[in-house]
Amino acid sequence: MNDLTIALAQSAFKVGDIAANTQQMMSLAEQAREQGAGLIVFPELALTGYPPEDLLLRPSLAVRVEQALQHLQSVEGIVMVVGYPDQQNGQCFNAAAVIANGKIRGTYHKQNLPNYGVFDEQRYFTAGHRPVMFDFAGQRIGLLICEDLWDEQPIAQLKQHGATLVLVLNASPFELGKHQQRRALVQQRAHDHQLPIAYVNLLGGQDDLVFDGGSLAANADGQLMLDAPRFKSQLSLLQFNTEQQFLPQSLAPDMPATEETYRALVMGLRDYVNHSGFKGVILGLSGGIDSALSLTIAVDALGADRVRAVMMPYTYTSEISVEDAQAQAARLKVKLYTAPINTIVDGFTSTLAPFFEGEAADTTEENLQARSRGVLLMALSNKFGYMVLTTGNKSEMAVGYATLYGDMVGGFNALKDVYKTQVFELARYRNSLSKNPVIPERVISRAPSAELRPDQTDQDSLPAYDVLDAILYGYIERDLSAEQLVAEDFATETVQKVLQLVDRNEYKRRQAVIGSKISTRAFGRERRYPMVNGWTLGK
Repeated sequence: MNDLTIALAQSAFKVGDIAANTQQMMSLAEQAREQGAGLIVFPELALTGYPPEDLLLRPSLAVRVEQALQHLQSVEGIVMVVGYPDQQNGQCFNAAAVIANGKIRGTYHKQNLPNYGVFDEQRYFTAGHRPVMFDFAGQRIGLLICEDLWDEQPIAQLKQHGATLVLVLNASPFELGKHQQRRALVQQRAHDHQLPIAYVNLLGGQDDLVFDGGSLAANADGQLMLDAPRFKSQLSLLQFNTEQQFLPQSLAPDMPATEETYRALVMGLRDYVNHSGFKGVILGLSGGIDSALSLTIAVDALGADRVRAVMMPYTYTSEISVEDAQAQAARLKVKLYTAPINTIVDGFTSTLAPFFEGEAADTTEENLQARSRGVLLMALSNKFGYMVLTTGNKSEMAVGYATLYGDMVGGFNALKDVYKTQVFELARYRNSLSKNPVIPERVISRAPSAELRPDQTDQDSLPAYDVLDAILYGYIERDLSAEQLVAEDFATETVQKVLQLVDRNEYKRRQAVIGSKISTRAFGRERRYPMVNGWTLGK
């Protein structure tokens, strides 16, 4: 029995780019070997990236995976544990291969396939049914994949079959509080089964998911030996001695909720834009807090040189809004263009005049302003290759306080899963990081307004945001009914109004652009309600 150095490859692997992922694995393996590691562990399905979704159904997948595995078998001097899809006899398994000395020495198939929230692995994979272990450096090493650790049986099987060390491959997406849950789980499983655990997690943004890393290791007594930095590529080297213990590593400090949220939003936007091949982003900068925070996230994600902002004033745009937009663009060193929309709106109004004759003005005319801005932004996007970044928040998306084909138009929404009250918190947090605040204080402190009619504020149509968000959180995240919300001392009329708005606007949300998931119940793949239904309100 010898001391063993294990490398945990907390890194990003692009979905579908099997060739590039293979090269990255080979490079990381060689780097780990040069640093003295005898074994390297990659995240779940790292070969294809996670989640590969219907790419798993492509006829050519097996050929590409087989070619990649052949390349990986050429790596010498280090054992690799590689996450990949294993296709056998018409079935596909979420698998981990042990590659050593030019051969695949063993393959483990994930036993617990999550089929809730953002996960739909049962659509693609067949569940495995047996434990897999391999002997190396005097240790009997067992393998698990992500969800397997959340169930008692798979690790109990490993213990029963004589495992002395457990390696867990993960693609566990970010949400608020999730890292603390993972850490507690690793410590509990290690302690309860008296087995050291090394846990490697994926990194990077993929569509609406963000993987925050935070790889872990715990000794058999449950003591935490590694808590790797999050939102950062990291090759963590763990020393596992002959007494079957990890030697302690530096533990990353706990990250406040606002900080981890902000970093997740930056990573999600950065990777989406970069992986999609856009030059950068363009957004409408209104002088309000949502577009101000969106601009700041974009600059932190991509750099000021890859961000464009457009101020599109109309008759109801206040001078304060113009001044604040100019001030923020200057502080972030972003190029700001000004494009009044009066002539565009007037053109629409003139064309529609014969149809609207005798009709009173209403939200139709307000929506024409938003849609004029959307057309302008999309034209600039088409011409110059910058993706339009929409700026609506989760509170607005929940109640439909947004205009289809207007302020909802674009390719990505950094704030899609961020409640309005969180927007204020994030703005203040980001300002605290700079000697000179990047978001003018007046943007944060003045009453929010869409400025689509004279003296308009959001609270003309909606409850105060602290009340609105509390009701929305109860209904969306906690699945509370109207009666349960009223029992928590919210006014009956207010609850009914909010829930009616949420239920009525599913059709808008179904057409909304994607944005990074940060909550326990994000709109999109995680919360899927029928657009047309006869469900009784709030039951």
